[in-house]
Parts: sequence; structure tokens; C-alpha cells
Amino acid sequence: MKRLMVALVATLAVCSCGGEKQNETPEKEPTIVGADRLLTDQFDLVKGKRVALVVNHTARLADGTHLIDALVAAEDVEVVALFGPEHGIRGDAAAGEDIVSGKDEKTGLPIHSLYGESNKPSAEQLENVDAIVFDIQDVGARFYTYISTLYYVLQSASENDVAVIVPDRPNPIGGKAEGPIRQEGFASFVGIAPIPVRHGMTVGELAKYFVGEGLLNRENDPALEVVPVLNWKRDEYYDETGLEWIAPSPNMPNLETAIVYPGVCFFEGTNLSEGRGTREPFLQFGAPFAESVELIEKIGSYGVEGVTMEAVSYTPKSLPEMSPNPKYKGETVNGVKIAVIDREKFDPVYFGVAATAAFRELYPDKFEFKDRWFDLLTGSSRTREMIEAGKTPREIADSWSAELRAFEKTREKYLLYQ
Repeated sequence: MKRLMVALVATLAVCSCGGEKQNETPEKEPTIVGADRLLTDQFDLVKGKRVALVVNHTARLADGTHLIDALVAAEDVEVVALFGPEHGIRGDAAAGEDIVSGKDEKTGLPIHSLYGESNKPSAEQLENVDAIVFDIQDVGARFYTYISTLYYVLQSASENDVAVIVPDRPNPIGGKAEGPIRQEGFASFVGIAPIPVRHGMTVGELAKYFVGEGLLNRENDPALEVVPVLNWKRDEYYDETGLEWIAPSPNMPNLETAIVYPGVCFFEGTNLSEGRGTREPFLQFGAPFAESVELIEKIGSYGVEGVTMEAVSYTPKSLPEMSPNPKYKGETVNGVKIAVIDREKFDPVYFGVAATAAFRELYPDKFEFKDRWFDLLTGSSRTREMIEAGKTPREIADSWSAELRAFEKTREKYLLYQ
């Protein structure tokens, strides 16, 4: 562990100095996530404390060591408990599968589930805890449940006088905010806070936002410390950081999937296949009743940009490690395969609305909304109702423009990165 600490300190030192040769283009300094800093220049935050960790398999240091193992091996800190989010501590549980409490085989530490019967640490579970360390890689979409877990951790910490430490990580799809704000009456575990579908914030910034905006609905705010990422700019995508992509969940195998996810995920609230049951979820979608060419033409007519579309047919099958029971399992699905070619022009939320509208216009007798689920994903009944009323995707996007701008203004005071 001491060798690890020395290596990380050396890395930090290299990042803080200049030394580029004259007339050469300076290389980008390596991105250093908050977890590495917690073990080096920010170790005082946990030194001498009893800590609980809310983590999954993405809580890795630069050398690949899991944060659990690094803190267990460190001197002057005691890890007393682990809390498991959706997909579990090791990230191998399927979407929606309950996480069972138990023990971590490697360390023997107790694991308390935060995705099952309870989503929130209890007073009993926090009885001997001084601080909770939350370190999970997010993907930048409101309905990705890790940020809902963060919300409940902050809420429980405020109730039990426990500090929260968030070693931050980059938002892998950058800092843009897009889509409608979740409205009153539509709070759920896929929409815990009134933020847009693509929020453009890191987990640390969201923690500050939840606390600073009084969203926890508690009398006292928790003591919150965010350990910022070094050498990351909010317009950078994950593949510009130099960091290794670790799939944050089984159906998020690469960055391109994360880029399209804020829009294509809407199909989970319909009778459309969102590509689960294949090795390219969210990058392809369709339905047995669809006709690919006319679907592509209709989506394209709505002015989507920055993406190519091609006809595809696929047959979803049970993939236990990804999707054990996908829609249309064993049936031929006709649809669209997409590839993002211009990230600056591509708006995933607009694309998701345009594609949904295209399906409904082309196949009104076969397309179906799962009313409540679609509404929870989009954050209100408005998007569904406007699609049903025949409004264009541009009219729908214009309907949330003012609230989106207001959110961007409000979030400014919580942003940690330029």
C-alpha cells in the first residue's frame, strides 16, 4: 500500500509541473480521478475515521486497485461496511435485479443492499460510521440509478450526522444539458431530482446541487466533501481523458452507448426493443412490426443531426450477464442501427423523441406507450401527450427550452470544472 501511495504522489507531482520542450505541442496532463487523490493529497478526509463505502466495480485507482482494497490496506482508516447499488458491488447483476445483502468474499466486510427492499442506508447500518465514501462512475443521464442512490445516501447522512465524501469522476458524455426537467409528481428511482435528462454534471457536482438547492427535504444538510478530478474539462468526453473505460453497468459496454443512452432509453417506456438481448444495446432498436427503410426516412425527416442510420434486423436472446429476459426474445426485430459521427451536433434526447414520434406515426395501431414508465423516464406526461397529439419533435423540444436554460443558470454555482 505504501508503494501505491508513493506512486500516486509521484503521478500528482508530474501533473503539476511544466517541462515541455520548446516548440513542441504540450501533451495533455493525465486525468486523475478523485479516488486516487483520496489516497494521496486528500487522505486527511478519511484518516482516523470509520468509513462505509458506496461503490461498485468502477471504483478503481489508476493502477487498477479497487478502492475497497486500497482503503482496507491503508493505515489510520477503518472500513466498517459496504453498500451495494444497482448491479452490485462487483457490477455483475442484471438491470432491475435486486441486490442481496451479505458479505464481501474478499474482505469479509458486510454488504448492505441499496437496491432491493431499501434504497437508503438505515440508522442501524450507520451506527458506527463517521463518513460515507461514494465512488461510482455515472454516465450523465437522469434515469441512471446511481445518482438516485447518491441522493438517498446524502439524505440518510443528514439524518444520522454522518459526513459524505465524494471522490469525483468525469461525466463521460461531457457537460451539455439537454432534455426536459423532471416535474412535480414524477419523482422515482429513475428521476430522483428535478434535473434534465442529460444533466451535464459530475457526481460531485450533483451532490453539491442536491444539498445546495435543498432537494434532500431534510432540516439539516450533511457535511459534504467533494474531491475534484484533476485535469478534466467539462467539454471532454471520456475517450479524451486517457482513462480506461470500465462498463458502469452490463448494458453500457462502451462510450458510444453512453452517448446515445439519454434518448434511446425512452424506448424502455414503450413496446419497442431498445436493443437489449444483443451485444449492442441502445445502438440498435426496433420492433417486429417495423420496416427499417421507412423508419429511417421518417426519423431523418425530423432533422436529427450528427448520426448515421442503417437498416438492421436482429433477434434478442437471453444474455444472463446483460439481459436475461429481453423484449421480443427469439423474434426477429426490424429496426435501425445508429452511429454517432458528430458529437457536437448530436442531441440524444431530441433523437429519442424523434424516433419515438416516428414509430407512433408510422405504426399507430401497433406502437404502445407504457404510460407511467415512459412518463417517469421523460419526467412528466408532457412529452407523451405531445407525441400523441401529433406535435413535431421540434415543437416538443421547444416546450422544454426555457426550463432547461433556467436549470443551466441555477447549476452554475455548483460546477467544479470549466
